[in-house]
Amino acid sequence: MSGLLDPRTIRELAAELDLRPTKQRGQNFVHDANTVRRIVAAAGVRPDDVVLEIGPGLGSLTLGLLEVAADVVAVEIEHSLADRLPRTVAERMPERADRLRVIEADALGVDTLPDPQPTLVVANLPYNVSVPVLLHVLARFPTIRGGLVMVQSEVADRLVATPGSKTYGIPSVKLAWYCAARRVGSVPPTVFWPVPNVDSGLVELVRREPPATRASRQEVFAVVDAAFAQRRKMLRSALAGTFGSSAQASAALEAAGVDPQARGEVLGVADFVRIAEARERQVG
Repeated sequence: MSGLLDPRTIRELAAELDLRPTKQRGQNFVHDANTVRRIVAAAGVRPDDVVLEIGPGLGSLTLGLLEVAADVVAVEIEHSLADRLPRTVAERMPERADRLRVIEADALGVDTLPDPQPTLVVANLPYNVSVPVLLHVLARFPTIRGGLVMVQSEVADRLVATPGSKTYGIPSVKLAWYCAARRVGSVPPTVFWPVPNVDSGLVELVRREPPATRASRQEVFAVVDAAFAQRRKMLRSALAGTFGSSAQASAALEAAGVDPQARGEVLGVADFVRIAEARERQVG
């Protein structure tokens, strides 16, 4: 028994663990070896990389990553899956078993990792937590130079959206603080068990320096949240609460070189940075 997982093995492992995949946790396991290797290749995994994998599940992607990477750190919230994963790797890829570290935890609560630090993030992220988990990981682990995430197709569209598009919103802006993101492919439902009712999208991430600013990331993100909380409102109205009044918001927007009658959906991350700086000057 060796190599990547196939459909039969996926079902055998699930039966052994009495695992009933739930929609709540977004559990859909990849059972196609070609898809796994395609993801690893698209992620640009190198032999010296330490890959952080979120939600390894039964280990489909984990095994594919271990074929290439120096180490894989897998963060799994479910005890039965975290407990089984090292044995699965030892059975199917014994020569690579010492390259795997499994951490049983909620990824949103993982703030530190033992050395060596991760250089890439590669994950099949469930719909309900994909954006907060991705943003958390990028914020906490600056050693990550990029990676690739597989998410529901509509989430992929939101992550890579540009200002002015219908899918552009909070996830688009906040991800742009950390990374350049682009969609690099789609994955059909047929390669998963159980079969989801939506396509998935692959999003490539390339870390870049955050915008140079006197405002903190938290201050910039607070402006982003306020601008999109009522996305159909003009910015002077949407940001009135943040700045104290519509008039103060208008003054700050003009100082930032932003039209007070514009809406948040047309602004890029650099625009939100200037608005946050204008707010800082007002408060200061």
